Amino acid sequence: MFVEDLVKGFYDIISKTKILILVNYDVDAICAVKILKCILRFDNIIYVLVPVKTVTELKKAFEEQKVDVKHIVLINCGGTLDIIELLEPDEDIIFFIVDSHRPTDICNIYSSSQIRLLTPPDDDENIPNFEEIFNETESSDEDVNSDELDEIEPDNENVNSVEEQQNKRRKLDQSILVKRRERRRWEENRKKLLFDYTQFSYYGRSAAMMMFDLAWKLHRESVDLLWWGIVGVTEQYILGKTERMRYLKEVELIAGHIGRICDSTINHDDENMSQSSLVKPSNTSTHLRIESEKDLLLALYRHWTIECSLRYSMFTAVSLKLWTIKGEKRLKQILAEMGLPLAESRQMYHSMDLSLRKEFYGFKTRYQCADYVYSMVASLETNSRENSSIQCFYNTMDSLSRSKKDLLDQGIEKAKWILTNMFRHVQAALDMRQVILAGPFYYLIIQEGTLHSQHYSNPHCLIMLASFALRAQVASSRKTKATRLPLIASATLDSEQDTCLIVGIPPITETMPRSFFGKAFEQVANNTNIEVSLDYFDSSIAKMPIKDRPKFFDALTALLS
Repeated sequence: MFVEDLVKGFYDIISKTKILILVNYDVDAICAVKILKCILRFDNIIYVLVPVKTVTELKKAFEEQKVDVKHIVLINCGGTLDIIELLEPDEDIIFFIVDSHRPTDICNIYSSSQIRLLTPPDDDENIPNFEEIFNETESSDEDVNSDELDEIEPDNENVNSVEEQQNKRRKLDQSILVKRRERRRWEENRKKLLFDYTQFSYYGRSAAMMMFDLAWKLHRESVDLLWWGIVGVTEQYILGKTERMRYLKEVELIAGHIGRICDSTINHDDENMSQSSLVKPSNTSTHLRIESEKDLLLALYRHWTIECSLRYSMFTAVSLKLWTIKGEKRLKQILAEMGLPLAESRQMYHSMDLSLRKEFYGFKTRYQCADYVYSMVASLETNSRENSSIQCFYNTMDSLSRSKKDLLDQGIEKAKWILTNMFRHVQAALDMRQVILAGPFYYLIIQEGTLHSQHYSNPHCLIMLASFALRAQVASSRKTKATRLPLIASATLDSEQDTCLIVGIPPITETMPRSFFGKAFEQVANNTNIEVSLDYFDSSIAKMPIKDRPKFFDALTALLS
């Protein structure tokens, strides 16, 4: 069931005992748990934090940690699963779920005792009514028939006439047929409603902003907590989890918090705030503040050269078609029109001419919320032998702290490398025609052995590459239907086990980024003998043996044609 009051329905309950927090491997979830940790420490509440990447890890963590725990918080995981059926918990265990994945499992929504959903339903979520999905008076036809047949059995002492018995049996048979017909009609309607409700996967409100709302209602908000909430929201926008209008509406709400929490010396511009897309803190040793203003949609441009930022940002690279000779000339022309000499455009911020630096960047060194997102994605998805995935998770969380600025800067340098490599992969894929049209969708396979291909064994990097490749393919294609086609990208997950990762990206024309690949992957798995593992919390991500990938694509093409 949905929790209407975060304080009374959630915090007042968990604050009395030790709690278990299970959190997904994504930037929004990390920002959310960072906020929640600060709130819990304020009241000295004992908690156990376990990061989980898949459903299998969720089940394992629950089994290992469930002793002496009655309250469990799930962050960006579990909302789309029937938690009670999956984990089979004791009846006195309560799950509090704050999950941006949609659609929310219908059993979680109507569980009145053990499941508490902290994220309110979206206006367009179209949740089916309880009586349309669950039949409380359900009983088998056999039970009903036997009970009613007993009533008309002849009594030895008072035997009814044969005609009366036949009339009763005839009426009973008709009643049974009516009940069966109504039951069949109800089941068909139920199946249709569930299919319509679950056919698309998408994202709802940021979990980080939900946790900031809790801090605000507890009067424990701060600049740091607000900033972490902003980073969580921005991750959704940068990775294509939410559309621009929803992001701007969230930014409008954030602007009110900025004006209330931050330094009164901030210059406000109501018109700019309503259209703001970027929020930035200044980087000084004694003071931190957040400013809301319009800014350039260029990746890491305050920490990179202007030329590199223009070249390797997805939107500018696609708009200018920078993988072509003509696009390269256009880039140089734009730099000239900006009055920025080529030599200066290739200088880092601290090395640029002071007048140009002040005109283009602004005077103070700042961090965009987008800088944090790119840095955290790079840190979280680092494919290094030195750090385990859990260590990468905690390093990513630590990079949010002001005292760990070195981790943030390391992530930014890593992000530059990833974006550069991503552009080169897309350029090579277009040159070699590796983005292949398979009828109802495009697909791209990152072959093992290609340069730095191992970094796409991480879902976030593969999703970013797929989004880049789809936009570039559409920009390069002369076919009008290209804008209406989705893309599937695949890369090697584990070379020793010969498994691969597959992600699905919706068409670029979708105003609301909803993906049907989760349901499609599930149907292919059910209709074939392919070992498709849908173990990730995002249903549009799948894992399978590399040898089965061609057969999987064939089955998917047949299904979607």
